Amino acid sequence: MRAVSKGTSVLKSGVKRLLGRAGFDIVRSTNNLGGVDDFIPFEATMRAARAAGLPVGDYIDEVMNGTPGATQSTIDELRALGVFAANPNTVLEIGPGSGRYLEKTLKECSPDRYEIYETAAPWANYLVDTFSVVAQPTAGSSLAPTPDGSIDLVQAHKVFNTVTFLGASRYFFEMARVTRPGGRIVFDVMTETCLDPAAVRTWATQGGAGHDSYPAAMPRRTCVDLFATLGCSLEASFLAPMGVASTEVLVFGKAA
Repeated sequence: MRAVSKGTSVLKSGVKRLLGRAGFDIVRSTNNLGGVDDFIPFEATMRAARAAGLPVGDYIDEVMNGTPGATQSTIDELRALGVFAANPNTVLEIGPGSGRYLEKTLKECSPDRYEIYETAAPWANYLVDTFSVVAQPTAGSSLAPTPDGSIDLVQAHKVFNTVTFLGASRYFFEMARVTRPGGRIVFDVMTETCLDPAAVRTWATQGGAGHDSYPAAMPRRTCVDLFATLGCSLEASFLAPMGVASTEVLVFGKAA
């Protein structure tokens, strides 16, 4: 984490208290399906990031979530696993929000087409203007505009911890559908690996106050078994910071 002046530190602290989004890593419109009612606002976040002298992605990691370097560490893990080695030509991201994973993905590969499904219009417009990605129309439940087997890399970061079990499951079917044979699917969920008694206590007492639907747990075996029926096998997994605890990133490969 970069050194900051005392004044900047005070500013960060004040903004953090005002926004109060501890642990919320994604951006959603208020018309959400998961019951979470606390999200990262576009204008306020952009102003606060500029005032703090930080890129918006770093600001969210360092100040709003208190997990400096979290986005980059996930990208580093994915690079080490060879996710970007094939230089995916088409990428699709669900819920990119502020675009911090999107931006770092584009530094790892140079796809001809990068599709996003983002329900928060201000953030979607910002990403289109900034990164020339393609914003697909979305109702928050499917990837219908994307053809079958057309995407090399499908990813979602800090998304499925905030929607309902069925909402996430519906997306899983769609992710497998749009991925080409030989392609990769990357997403994180809060599995039992992340939920030892100490973590549950921390979430219950510190991380999810006032938000009974967040974080949403998902059985690991459910994910692995479901994707297996869809021709996708688990290649790797690792833990990544999220809020006061962690989330598990799963990497699937679709059979060629």
